[in-house]
Amino acid sequence: MTDLRLPAGFRAGPASLADAPAIHRLVAAAEHDLLGRPETGQDAITADLARPGLDLAADTLLVHDPHGNPAARAWVNRGRRCAIDVHPRHRGLGLGGALLGWAEVRARRLGSPRLAQTIQDADHAATLLLRSRGYTAFVTQWLLQIALPTAPAVPGPPPGITVRPFEPGDEQAAYLLTEDAFDSWQQRRKSYQEWARLTVGRPTFAPAASPLAFAGGELVGAVLSLDAPGTNEGYVDRVAVRADHRGRGIAGLLLRTAFHALHQGGRRGCTLWTHSDTGALSLYERAGMTVRSSSTVYGKPLTDA
Repeated sequence: MTDLRLPAGFRAGPASLADAPAIHRLVAAAEHDLLGRPETGQDAITADLARPGLDLAADTLLVHDPHGNPAARAWVNRGRRCAIDVHPRHRGLGLGGALLGWAEVRARRLGSPRLAQTIQDADHAATLLLRSRGYTAFVTQWLLQIALPTAPAVPGPPPGITVRPFEPGDEQAAYLLTEDAFDSWQQRRKSYQEWARLTVGRPTFAPAASPLAFAGGELVGAVLSLDAPGTNEGYVDRVAVRADHRGRGIAGLLLRTAFHALHQGGRRGCTLWTHSDTGALSLYERAGMTVRSSSTVYGKPLTDA
């Protein structure tokens, strides 16, 4: 393992799938401290740890404090992106800087020319750390929310469009549609296996609140939703419309359909993430969503140093 300078009594080792509950508690504590509430579900942690191509023994670290409690964690995904979280009790000890150094070394060994990390804008200490290490901001992300005290109205579909909930057998078509739609801004196209682990294969996937739009029997639009355990909210994970059907109001229709289904299922709010590369912020605002919090993606070219 790369030389990792930790405070006295702290120890680090690779994470495992069995560590997902402990990592979730760590991440939830960090989010609660910064945002006033946890935003990441345990199934999202599990999905990250189970990403195809992620070598848990080499690409992850879990730091424990002298009492054996999780104090910080880090992972590097295919050498391009990393995630680092430090428990609020242990901030200011240098754990974040140590894990950032480890992540850069690991990314170089994987041959990545660049490393990126997403930081909550409320986390001023992490922002200062990244800037001091040569990282610059290149994407803004927003967590959007909508309250659903009553079932929202759903407009009728455009001519030639039919809408129904997600059904078994829709997986491959939804995969192709969403990956095609995201090709213009995502760094790489996901394999079906990786995509499914992050979407329809999650225990929290909500098919009844995941409407699909069809034209002539072909899938032309999709909203894929998740439940948010421990809250009364749902979460929209993917919104996609085929290029030749954009501008017809299909995305807004599918969003409102998903909101209606979430309300019918007992949810009283919904959230989703978007970022500046998608250009979709105004779409979500027109659907009645507002910004709950923001974050920034910072990146840094890696050298041989």
